[in-house]
Amino acid sequence: MAAELLLPALCTGLGLGFLTLATRSVLGAVRLWLRGLRVMGRVTPRKGIDRRPGGLVVFSDHLGRGLVLDPGWRGPLCGLPPVGGTVPVVYVRNRPASARLWTLRYLLAPSFGWFLSSTLAFGTGLAVTP
Repeated sequence: MAAELLLPALCTGLGLGFLTLATRSVLGAVRLWLRGLRVMGRVTPRKGIDRRPGGLVVFSDHLGRGLVLDPGWRGPLCGLPPVGGTVPVVYVRNRPASARLWTLRYLLAPSFGWFLSSTLAFGTGLAVTP
């Protein structure tokens, strides 16, 4: 009996963990939307030795310091304009180093992935239930 319920229990536990991460990600995006400071950044090219797609975003925080945001692999997928374009950047006042692009796709892409993983885990748990 216990061996039959092991896989559904593991899938349910993974589903709950993924759902917790998705909720945390959505709450982080909402917190940025409510309390974040929005500034405009300019997309600059990467150095010649860096072969990753997309550019880097250079912006100034509320104290005038210049910072660089690397959108990573999600940048081109989530609406990063070409080099030379401008893009809105949002950050928490005390932590400008943890800035994000102010686009809906960039802010909500992680939570969508966690919700999808949660749904797959719960669905697998239901499918293997005896």
